[in-house]
Amino acid sequence: MTNIKSMALALIAGAIIPGAALAQDSLSLTIKDHKFDPAELRIPADKAATLVVKNLDPTPEEFESKPLRIEKIVPPNSEASFTLRPLKPGRYKFFGEFHEDTARGEIVVE
Repeated sequence: MTNIKSMALALIAGAIIPGAALAQDSLSLTIKDHKFDPAELRIPADKAATLVVKNLDPTPEEFESKPLRIEKIVPPNSEASFTLRPLKPGRYKFFGEFHEDTARGEIVVE
């Protein structure tokens, strides 16, 4: 009987945890013509969020942010997603390392 109770608790916990992940804010960022759109994203402070970066260009781009500790190549015509840890209020810059002169932006945490 104990094994059945343990399994039931594990199933309930498994159902709750994914639901909690859905409660996160979701942000979407597009790369087109070697520029990020929008160039500024806003999220609430002290709350985890999911960032989805869609690369619509025919060339790869590297999404990089030193303050966010993210560095990831996004292949052409594809997307990548990142979980942002809860952040303190402030501005967190990001850029596209392959087109640093045009691919720039920041996340504003309020």
